[in-house]
Order: sequence, then structure tokens, then C-alpha cells
Amino acid sequence: MSMLIFDLTTLVAFVSATMVVIIAPGPDTIYTLTESLRSGRYAGIAAACGTATGILVHTTAAVLGLAAILRTSAFAYTVMKYLGVAYLIYLGVQTFRNDEEFEIQDNLPEESTSLRRSYRQAVTINISNPKVAVFVLAFFPQFVSQTANVSLQMSILGLTYATLSVLYLWIVVAFASRVRQIIVDSETISRFIQYASGSVLVGFGLKLATEKQLGT
Repeated sequence: MSMLIFDLTTLVAFVSATMVVIIAPGPDTIYTLTESLRSGRYAGIAAACGTATGILVHTTAAVLGLAAILRTSAFAYTVMKYLGVAYLIYLGVQTFRNDEEFEIQDNLPEESTSLRRSYRQAVTINISNPKVAVFVLAFFPQFVSQTANVSLQMSILGLTYATLSVLYLWIVVAFASRVRQIIVDSETISRFIQYASGSVLVGFGLKLATEKQLGT
């Protein structure tokens, strides 16, 4: 991040506050962890990159003013919210139902179709969550100076947020890779992870459904 645009104090404050948000368990983290355990570290990395892509999409929307619509329009926010709810519940139910798809195998080959699926679903989870859009729109301006290029500053903050998210999720992937062999050797643990992951995804969907729009 350029020191000509942000001073060190602002940078440290933004990174510190953002990391608190990033490490809080959410659907992005759960999905990345699940993909890492189910399909291997490359699938987890693909999911992490998908989350970062979603953040950049939300940042672009904020720069263009689209995120403001979600913040001010109850109808738009509600539509976006329930799309996210439906998708999270759908993924959770699919995790419950598809035993073969969730089956964790040793030395699982990394197929490009599987990686694309992991990436695509992670992007969808992030983009369909209006909380991320509202967070970007409400949080980023606190670190933006009106005397400099606002769009450039917002873009840099979004890139920083996406980069920090990827780095954290890669740590999650590394952890999953270390414990994956234990899960491979135990069908009981494998099934527990399957149903726990499905339950958490459905739970996040239901939690999102009950949350109100910021400022209402």
C-alpha cells in the first residue's frame, strides 16, 4: 500500500481492524475448511481465491456506488440476503445428502473441474452475502481521506482486505492438510466432519435470514 496515499497509522489501524473481522468464523472460512478436508489443499486454495474474488467484486460495487443501494434499499437488501440464505442452505443440504461427493480419500487427484467448482462456489458464497457489501461500504470510508482519490483508496483497501483474507484462509488450508490424514483413516470422523459442515452452513444461512439491515 502506497505511503503517499495512506500513512502508517491508518494502515496499521485498517489491517488490525480487518483481521478481527477476517478471523471471526464465517461461511467463507467454513467452506474453505470443508473443501480442504474433502478435496485436498488445492481445492482449499481455490476456495480461498474465490473468497478474495468475491471481496474484490464487493469493493468494485462500492466504488461504483452499487453497494449503497443495498445499504439504503430494504427491498434490494432483502432480495440479496435471501439469495445468500438459499445458497448456503442448499450447500449445507447437499453436504448432508451426497456421501460419495464428500468422501475423503487418500491421495485424491486434483482435477481442474473440482478446483473450478471450489472456486466458483466460494465466489458465490461471498458475493451473495450482503453483509460483506455493507461492511465494505460502511467500514472502508473510515480510512479514506477526502483530499485524495477516493476510488483509488477504496480499491487499495479492498485489495488489502482480499489479500489478508487469502493469507488467513491459506493458514486454514494448511491446518486442514495436517489433520486430513487422520480423517482419511477414520470413517466416523469423516462422517462427523460431513454432518458438522452441513449443519454449520445451514446454520449460517438461517442466521443470515434473521439478521436485519444495517441501520434499521
